[in-house]
Amino acid sequence: MAKEVKVYVFRHGQTFFNKDDMFTGFIDSKLTKTGIDEAKILALRLKGKKIPVAFTTTLSRAKDTLKEVLKFHPECKKIIEDNRMIERGYGKLSGMTHLQCVKKFGYEKYDLWHRGFDSRPPGGESFADVEKRVKRFIQDLIRFVKEEKVNVMVSAHGNSIRLFRKIMEKANVQDTVSWFIPYDKVFEYTIKV
Repeated sequence: MAKEVKVYVFRHGQTFFNKDDMFTGFIDSKLTKTGIDEAKILALRLKGKKIPVAFTTTLSRAKDTLKEVLKFHPECKKIIEDNRMIERGYGKLSGMTHLQCVKKFGYEKYDLWHRGFDSRPPGGESFADVEKRVKRFIQDLIRFVKEEKVNVMVSAHGNSIRLFRKIMEKANVQDTVSWFIPYDKVFEYTIKV
């Protein structure tokens, strides 16, 4: 009889860059007080579930959010860092506010780079680029949970989760680019092992 395992995916809490509408990308922006509270909400949402393995990126916002969640998971003995789930690289837009981007490049470029699926900001990644690395992560993740037969959690970033959802939920591009990924929501997926 086939067993099922769960994959729980969540976004880090709000950072100072998020609060100020800045393109963060690979910059290591810290959690705000609100962000820490959001991480605590995630922790409560996942309390009582047995999750022995966690994945996170190397950025402190993902690690610090996971740290709050792990307070309720003494059974989680294995933490794996994997930057295939890291935030979208914004290149030259990193550290710039959305307003500064519009003033410097215009609305059309901003809209194209911010929510266009195949458009790369200067020196950055498109959603299509992020989808490729997230797809490889998912393939390895599914192989891992099938071999280990364990529930896992993934502490990640808004844009990598956007593409994770697209793949796992078989969503179209239009829906994918329109989603807002909340800071305090857990996306749950079932894998047959």
